[in-house]
Amino acid sequence: MENMHETQFLVTPQGRRLAYHLTDGTAPAIVFLGGFKSDMAGTKAVFLEKWARDSGRAFLRFDYSGHGQSGGEFTDGAISDWFADACAAIGLLAGQVVLVGSSMGGWISLLVARQMPERIAGLVTIAAAPDFTEDSMWASFTDAQKAEVMAGQTALPSEYGAPYIITRRLIEDGRTQLVLREPLALPFPTRFLQGTADADVDMQVALRLLDHADGADMRLTLVDGADHRFSDDACLRLITQSVEDVLTAPS
Repeated sequence: MENMHETQFLVTPQGRRLAYHLTDGTAPAIVFLGGFKSDMAGTKAVFLEKWARDSGRAFLRFDYSGHGQSGGEFTDGAISDWFADACAAIGLLAGQVVLVGSSMGGWISLLVARQMPERIAGLVTIAAAPDFTEDSMWASFTDAQKAEVMAGQTALPSEYGAPYIITRRLIEDGRTQLVLREPLALPFPTRFLQGTADADVDMQVALRLLDHADGADMRLTLVDGADHRFSDDACLRLITQSVEDVLTAPS
């Protein structure tokens, strides 16, 4: 189900080469921000793109550096790099956008929203994982793993394929990008989606985010039995319904 359009590339202000697919249509454009070691060819991104095309809505999906078809090595990257990549990708678009952030993309989308709130027409997060390098990874590491990371890197098993290589830079850089430690204003329609059977992001993270953020129109939907992939037919429909919801919500 790859996009019929050719993959395009942009070079960020930092000199990184990013792959992206841009569908023309009405504004505000929908921007999909993927997860940690994920890519723009995933089920949710491609499904949303087809929905946007069918709706005549502008849509952008892209790969962070070190992910998918973009340049760079995954192990060279960190949250601040991928945040900068997202800002560069959004720079392709004029006017306001609706961000759809999945897992790590949820954290990235919150950073974007904090950096440029005037550009954001709405936000939808899917199993958002804000501050996961600190609150999930570092907090759960054994003393031996912490020592390994501080010496350079450690490997974490992944049910999605090869182990995740977690670098010292990823952990230390993550501490400079935390969003749950200081006020977080979301002054636009916001929908948080979370599965109750998510083994990667605990439901408590979604509840903490809802409690921590400040906005006049924020809602959290918990889906009983949904896992971290959040990509069965019912979950995909809920994502598009949530995007439609923020598009039509009073500003």
